[in-house]
Order: sequence, then C-alpha cells, then structure tokens
Amino acid sequence: IERGSCSNSSDWKLKVSPEDGNLEVEFEVDQNVSGDRWRVKIRHDGDLAFRGTRTTRGVSGSFEVRIVENDMAGSDAFRARARNLSTDEVCVGSATF
Repeated sequence: IERGSCSNSSDWKLKVSPEDGNLEVEFEVDQNVSGDRWRVKIRHDGDLAFRGTRTTRGVSGSFEVRIVENDMAGSDAFRARARNLSTDEVCVGSATF
C-alpha cells in the first residue's frame, strides 16, 4: 500500500495485492467533496490497464477503482493518475509488487 497527497488537498491510496494468481489493484482518492468527477488512468508496466471517469460519493467524498491484472514475471509496476475535471487537481501514485 502506497499513500500520498495530491496537488491540492486530496489524498490518494494505491494498493496492490495477490488474488487467485493475479494482482488486485485498488486506487482510491479522498477529497472530502461529494459529486466531483475525476478522469482516471492506471498503467501496469507502462501499458494502459484502466481508463475511465469516477465521481466522488458519500460523506468522505471519495472514489475507488478496482481492477485485476495478470501477475507478470518479476516485479509489477503500477502508476495511477487522476484529474479532477472541475478543479484540475491531480493525484499521481505508484506502487511496485
């Protein structure tokens, strides 16, 4: 699990864990504002693994993306990036498993 701050006041968390011979990847952004839309990309060893838009929800004003990727030989490097479509705040995180 890796954690960090975004370009404004939001925080991110990137978690990679084994799942049935594959890798479960969870990327979460917590901004404490519900209803904001974010454009999200996740790369696995440089290749695009996920691209989409998520909206913050609930009291915590957060969103999460969960994907399952093949466990490649050696280390697997993940890089996640999210951009708030209304404020342009950017969150960038990376983790290696």
